[in-house]
Amino acid sequence: MPHLDPEQLSLLALYDDWQDEYSREHLGSCGECAADYAALRRAVDAVKTTPDSSSLEAPGPHVWAGIHRELGLSPSLQEDPLAAPQGEAPSAEEALPPARPQSLDEARVSRRRKAAWWQGPGAWLAAAAAVLLVAGGTVWSLNRAPDPVAQAELTPLAQFSATGSAKVLSAADGSRRLEVKLSKDEAQGYQEVWLIAPDLSRLVSLGVMNSDTGTFEVPAGLELADFPIVDVSDEPVDGNPAHSSVSIVRGTLNT
Repeated sequence: MPHLDPEQLSLLALYDDWQDEYSREHLGSCGECAADYAALRRAVDAVKTTPDSSSLEAPGPHVWAGIHRELGLSPSLQEDPLAAPQGEAPSAEEALPPARPQSLDEARVSRRRKAAWWQGPGAWLAAAAAVLLVAGGTVWSLNRAPDPVAQAELTPLAQFSATGSAKVLSAADGSRRLEVKLSKDEAQGYQEVWLIAPDLSRLVSLGVMNSDTGTFEVPAGLELADFPIVDVSDEPVDGNPAHSSVSIVRGTLNT
């Protein structure tokens, strides 16, 4: 089942009335997307909470530069939208001194009225949207399954009828794993997964598969081109580590 993309999750989290029935139904049946949505909603709720702006300072230009870079915005949007306008003349009201001395309470009210525009709720919502887009992309990137670097269709041998598939996935740290899926377990003893050379002269055991699926670490430094054949064998419980010569399924990785 495909997951929702970061843009869909961000819009649903930002706007309670966003009309997307399919996505909302999907959240009810997909725990992974629901967890991501809940995390984004917490970010929205936190940002929408009216902050105490009395001690806030305008963010420096490096903040917008980071947002601009992460979102890949166009050069026309490179200017910091929170920067004070340059060369803007003060208004007549600001240029004239007050007609009379202000009391302490009046001064506080005046300062609140002249609070920077970026402290307003609209600016906070815009900032929330930017944060959600970045966060949503990060969540999606972390949760997205790695692309396979090699795959194989597994077909039955001899008296067996099981079929299946195998794929090698590469992690960000460079490690690799082989995922094997079979339509059924036909072993009389136990299933063992192997990588075998094209001429069948060399082979490497990756481990025992106790059900119709299994995931196995591919040894570091092993070249898939040298061992492209994926083999699942039927091994008797005899203590012999060698291949039994009875293969249930076999297929070649498209390296």
